[in-house]
Amino acid sequence: MAGGVFVVHKHAATRLHYDLRLEMHGVLESWAVPKGPSRNPADKRLAVHVEPHPIEYGDFEGIIPEGNYGAGAVIVWDRGAWVPLEDPEQGMEKGKLLFDLRGYKLRGRWTLVKIRAKSPRKDNTGKEWLLIKERDALVSTNGDQFVQGSVLSGLTVEELRDGNPRAKGIVRQLAQLKAPKRRLTVRDVKLMLAETREEPFSKKGWIYEIKYDGYRILAGREGGEAKLLTRNANDATATFPEVARAVRALPYEGLVLDGEVVCLDQGGRPSFDRLQKRGRLTRAAEIRRAAVDYPATYFAFDLLGFEGFDLRPLPLVARKTLLQAVLPAAGALRYTDHIEEDGEAFYDGLMRLRLEGMVAKKADGPYRAGRSAEWIKVRADRTDDFVVVGFTTPKGSRSGFGALHVADYVDGVLTYVGRVGSGFTADQLDPIRAALESGQRPDPPCVGPVPKDAVTTWIEPAVVCEVRYKEMTGQGLLRQPVFLRFRDDKTPGECVRTGTGERGRGKGKAGVADLGQGAGQPLPPSRFPLPQASEVALSNVDKAFWPAERYTKGDLIAYYRAISPWLLPYLKDRPLVLTRYPDGIEGKSFFQKDAPGFAPEWIRTETLWSEGSERELDYFVCDSEAALTYIVNLGAIPLHIWGSRIGSLEQPDWCILDLDPKEAPFKDVVTVAR
Repeated sequence: MAGGVFVVHKHAATRLHYDLRLEMHGVLESWAVPKGPSRNPADKRLAVHVEPHPIEYGDFEGIIPEGNYGAGAVIVWDRGAWVPLEDPEQGMEKGKLLFDLRGYKLRGRWTLVKIRAKSPRKDNTGKEWLLIKERDALVSTNGDQFVQGSVLSGLTVEELRDGNPRAKGIVRQLAQLKAPKRRLTVRDVKLMLAETREEPFSKKGWIYEIKYDGYRILAGREGGEAKLLTRNANDATATFPEVARAVRALPYEGLVLDGEVVCLDQGGRPSFDRLQKRGRLTRAAEIRRAAVDYPATYFAFDLLGFEGFDLRPLPLVARKTLLQAVLPAAGALRYTDHIEEDGEAFYDGLMRLRLEGMVAKKADGPYRAGRSAEWIKVRADRTDDFVVVGFTTPKGSRSGFGALHVADYVDGVLTYVGRVGSGFTADQLDPIRAALESGQRPDPPCVGPVPKDAVTTWIEPAVVCEVRYKEMTGQGLLRQPVFLRFRDDKTPGECVRTGTGERGRGKGKAGVADLGQGAGQPLPPSRFPLPQASEVALSNVDKAFWPAERYTKGDLIAYYRAISPWLLPYLKDRPLVLTRYPDGIEGKSFFQKDAPGFAPEWIRTETLWSEGSERELDYFVCDSEAALTYIVNLGAIPLHIWGSRIGSLEQPDWCILDLDPKEAPFKDVVTVAR
C-alpha cells in the first residue's frame, strides 16, 4: 500500500542529527539529516540514505547505552502519515520522491532528490539525497525553528539524557500547594460533569474553554502502561492506540488526565462522524491503519493525579498550570487552553469558527464528582432549511406522525438527508399530518440513502422546514436533528446544500423517472483536463506478464485499449476494485480498493464508505480510455466492478454468477454458462 507512517527521530549520538523514516514495503526507509528539516525551500538539507529499520522502531524513544552503535538519547521528534504523490517504487529507482507529510510539526509538500555527481567524487557514496520543502502555504523563512520536544514524551533530547528534571520540579510545586499525598488511578475517579445553559455569559473568576465534539476519556499511566476509560468506564485503550502510545510515553507515574478524544477534519475542526467511524472499528489491522489515516487527538483539560499526589482538591487554574507543564507542546496529546472572564466574546468567536460550543468553569473550583454548577456548557448548533419529502407512522401513544423525512438539493438533485422526530409539541402532530397527507405519492421524490420500510408515507416536495443539527455525517445524514419551524417564506428550490451550488438551482419538483437513474446525472466539470490515452505515461511495458505465452505488460495495455469501446459502458459510473500483479500473472498479487495518493488529479475517484474496511475509501471510477490505460498500467489484470452505479448505489443493476469448476473440465463451465 502506498504511503503510511513517517517518523523523525532526533538523535544525540556522537553528532546530533535527525533521522527521517518513511514506511515502505513493511520497513522504515531511512535518511540521516544532519541539520534537520527546514520549511524554507531555499534550505536544501543533506539526507543520507541509510539502512532500513523495522516498523516497530518508529516508536522507540530512550537511551542507547554506551558501547552500542549510535549510543545516546533518541526522541520521536515528529510522527504522522506520509502520502506519495508519485509512484514511490519508481521514485526510489529514479532518485526522486514527491510526497505530502501530515505530521505534528512537518506538514505540506516535500521532495527527496538523489544527488547525482557528474564526475566521480570521494565524498559521494551514492547515498546522498537532498530534503527540500516544496512551495505551498506552509513554507516559512524561519524554516528550521520548531518546538524541539518529543511528540510523545514532550522531553528534549537533553532532558531525556539528564533524567527528566521536569518531574522533580512539578513534585516540588505540588508539595508547596499542599496537594494530598494519595495514590490515584483512572478507576478511582468519578467524572465531574457540567450543567447546561442556553446563553453564554461573562463573569469574573471564571475561565472559558472550547467544548470539543468528542468522547470524554480519562487517561492514566500506571506501571509504565496506559489506560483509556470512557465516561461509562469502558476500556478504549485499544481503540485509540496513537493516544495510548503518547500517554504511555509520558515520563511520569501515577498520572491521571481528564479530557476528550476527537478526530479533526481537514480544516482542523472536530468531526464526530469521523470519530464514530474510529470508534466502530474492532479489527486490530483496521485500527492501526485508521490511526495513521484518521488520527485521534486527546485534548486534556484537567490533571487529577501525578506521582502519588491527588490534585482534585486544588484550584482549577493551579491544576491547569501543572497540566500544561506535563503535556508535550506538539503531538497526539494537546493542552486545552482557555481565556478568562470574557465568555461572550469567546463564544461569538467559536460560532464564527462553527465549533461545538464552550464550557465555562469556576477558576478556583476543585474537581468534584457528579454534575456541578461550577462547570457550565453552552452548546452551538447549525440550522438549515430542508424540503419535507415524507413522514413515518407514529408509535405507541404518539399521535399524528413519528418523524418527518427531509431532503435538500445537491447539484440540482433532491437528495435525502434523514428524519427529524423531535422538536414538535403534542398539539402540532395531528395538524401537521393532516396538512401533509394531501400531497401523498407512491414513491420517494429524492435520491440518496432513502429508507425502505412500510411505515413511511412519501409526499410531493412542496413544504420547507428549518432544522437544527450538530453536523452532516460522511453518509450525508443529519446528526441529532431537531425541528424548529416551517418556512412558508421559502420555496423548495432554495434548499440547496452549502458549497454545492448557487441558491435557487434546485428544481421545484423532482421527476421520479429522472431521479431513479442516478447514473445518468451529469457530473460537475473537472478542473483537470482529461488526457488522450496515448498521452498517459506508461512504465515497464516490456516486462513479461505471461512468460510462457510471451505476452508483456504492454500487450495487456494494448488489449484493454482495443476493447475499450465495448468495455467502458460496463465500467461507467461503477466503483472499481483492482487485482494488481506488479510482476505478472505468476508473481504475487494484491487487491486494491483505495486509489493511491499519487493518482493524477484528472482520474475520477469517489469517496465511499467500505463496510469491509470500515472506513472511507477513494475508489477509482473508470470512465475513459485514458483512465483505463492508467489503471491497467498499475499492473491490474482483472477489474472488479460494483453491481451498482454512483448516484444509485442502493439499486444494483448488474449481477455476476461465479462458476467454480473445481475438478471439472473448463468445457463444462462453458456448457453451464450457455
